[in-house]
Amino acid sequence: MILSAAENITLEQTRQRVFLALFVALAVVLNTLEFLLPNPVPWFRIGLANILGITALFCYGVRELWLVNLCRIILGSLLVGRLFGPGFLLSLGGGILSATMMSCGFSLGRKRIGPIGVSVLGALGHVSGQLLVAWLVVVRHPGIWLLLPFFLLFAMISGIVNGLAAHFLLNSLAGHAAFRGLRERLDILTGQQPDLHQQQSGN
Repeated sequence: MILSAAENITLEQTRQRVFLALFVALAVVLNTLEFLLPNPVPWFRIGLANILGITALFCYGVRELWLVNLCRIILGSLLVGRLFGPGFLLSLGGGILSATMMSCGFSLGRKRIGPIGVSVLGALGHVSGQLLVAWLVVVRHPGIWLLLPFFLLFAMISGIVNGLAAHFLLNSLAGHAAFRGLRERLDILTGQQPDLHQQQSGN
């Protein structure tokens, strides 16, 4: 059965919506699981759910990054029963600053910054946002900022790890029919020339 051009576009859009819903669901699951795991450092987690936010950013754009981030914070907090509590405010503050920094980095350095760079920006923003909210809401003491260098170092490491995971995931998705232009965008970031054979076979 041969589909018309309009049907192909509709099918591609449907596939993209399905993947976006999957990204949101997986981000909520990872966010919830990470909360349930024991954590020796208060407030700070590696942020595995951010992998899905970065993937959504490069597959779709800034709006979808915000959608994934806000959904995983709100729904994840609802599932663990801490909605509107101090933990929720910490996650929300970190998530907002993280998404802001990733959005700015992606928009301003579209051809120069890849998933790892975006992930590091997001991790640094998340830590800074959490500490700011903690200082304003939880522990109103200037000594809390003494933790910032340690948290920033940990954030850089976790940002690199999550960025590498997002990079591999994006390369896997680049071969799917729902993300036809993704391979070309990734090749531009790595300085590679687009595969002319694939372009010709796709025409």
